[in-house]
Amino acid sequence: MSGVTCSLRFPGQLNSDPRLHFFMVGFAPLTSRGSQQYISLTVPELTQQMWNAKNMMCAADPRHGRYLTASAMF
Repeated sequence: MSGVTCSLRFPGQLNSDPRLHFFMVGFAPLTSRGSQQYISLTVPELTQQMWNAKNMMCAADPRHGRYLTASAMF
């Protein structure tokens, strides 16, 4: 939680490497607004969905990239 709130606690810009580009965000479970179903998922299922290309908010396949870091908030 401290990484999420550090921009509120410290003044100035906290960019460790501003040359990094093309951040990808994934959501799991990704459901439509009209979906009224409640599905209970396990942690491994959520993690698998998080790295699925269908759950990314961009048109890129995460299997073909390189990662400097990743963050998962459950």
